[in-house]
Amino acid sequence: MDYVMVDTQDDFPHQSDPLRRARLRWRARRGLLENDLIFDRFFSRYEHELSDADVAALTRLLELSDNELMDLLLARTEPEGDLATPDVIRLLGVLRSV
Repeated sequence: MDYVMVDTQDDFPHQSDPLRRARLRWRARRGLLENDLIFDRFFSRYEHELSDADVAALTRLLELSDNELMDLLLARTEPEGDLATPDVIRLLGVLRSV
């Protein structure tokens, strides 16, 4: 079963709604500078190309603490358990490459 984020406020996909993009960017602001730098580069390159699956995977990652997220972004750890979905792993690879 595919995990898809559903927004009941409107029917616009993430890429076509500037308000949704701004909210996601704001949510990605973190307490650790290293995380902020990675997300800033990521959004600069890929913000308009994100699919609903990408947004759902990013949302899952943003639920982590700053230190857990940094460890994943810097490949100190790998996603485990229900976080280790194909979409999260793929998005994490993109985040690590920016």
